[in-house]
Amino acid sequence: MVHVVPADPQAVVAVKKKAQSSRSWVLLDSTGETTVLDVDKYAIMHRVNIHARDLRILDPLLSYPSTILGRDGAIVLNLEHIKAIITSEEVLLRDPSDENVVPVVEELKRRLPPMNAIQQGQDYTGGQNDVEGDEDESPFEFRALEVALESICSFLAARTLELETAAYPALDELTSQISSRNLDRVRKLKSAMTRLTARVQKVRDELEQLLDDDDDMADLYLSRKLAGTSPVSGSGAANWYLASPTIGSKISRASRASIATARGDENDVEELEMLLEAYFMQIDGTLNKLTTLREYIDDTEDYINIQLDNHRNQLIQELCVYPSIL
Repeated sequence: MVHVVPADPQAVVAVKKKAQSSRSWVLLDSTGETTVLDVDKYAIMHRVNIHARDLRILDPLLSYPSTILGRDGAIVLNLEHIKAIITSEEVLLRDPSDENVVPVVEELKRRLPPMNAIQQGQDYTGGQNDVEGDEDESPFEFRALEVALESICSFLAARTLELETAAYPALDELTSQISSRNLDRVRKLKSAMTRLTARVQKVRDELEQLLDDDDDMADLYLSRKLAGTSPVSGSGAANWYLASPTIGSKISRASRASIATARGDENDVEELEMLLEAYFMQIDGTLNKLTTLREYIDDTEDYINIQLDNHRNQLIQELCVYPSIL
């Protein structure tokens, strides 16, 4: 006789809520418009022209390593809680209501202003914003990618700082007083450090792998690739209830962006390489802090073991002397 065990109602509700939230996307385009979408995966695949296997990487219900993939017309980005699709004109970010995603959306809205607003600001302010104007010459996809990299590197650095703030005093306290409470506290902190180190290592490895392959970096130059292709009619975008920007607009802006990035050389990846190297150094610094913390934990464990061995030897000596006294 088979007994059916009822599922936990709260667990079922949690899974359903997570599945529903996985359909939610926030769209930010180059005109400054922000729209929350509740659509299925086929609509997303049709809009950005990617395969199901690429979209599956962004599924919050599945576990995939940190990934930055360049496709024909999009960048598929999976970095911790940042699960995004970047094109030359817009950003699609998954689960916009997530507490860790909300700051990313706000930063994207701040850093991806409308092109006409930038030009008007330059007219009014004259030459004092020349530096900002130079930054705005970067392609849309690079500005969006930089926000994502900056956000995830800062997020992991903050988690590392929190761990350091808790771990070092706990280790010092354990050194001064060996107790079950202090040992258990350090054990939990060591487990947290191991998990965080793995997360930081994955992001670092992905950036390193990307920097080692010029072809992969070239695939991320979406505006340059778009500028090098002919406009295609009948793309099917009209079937999407929220229409994409026109191909003509994309070609025009992509042409301007390609001048700033490549100067006509489709193999030039210097701009992107400099961008990735900056955040690789930042995430590598975070990993070094975790490595230093691990070494401190190992040294503390060695010290504790020496202390315990010393106490044990003293106890053995006392036990050996005690019978002779009797």
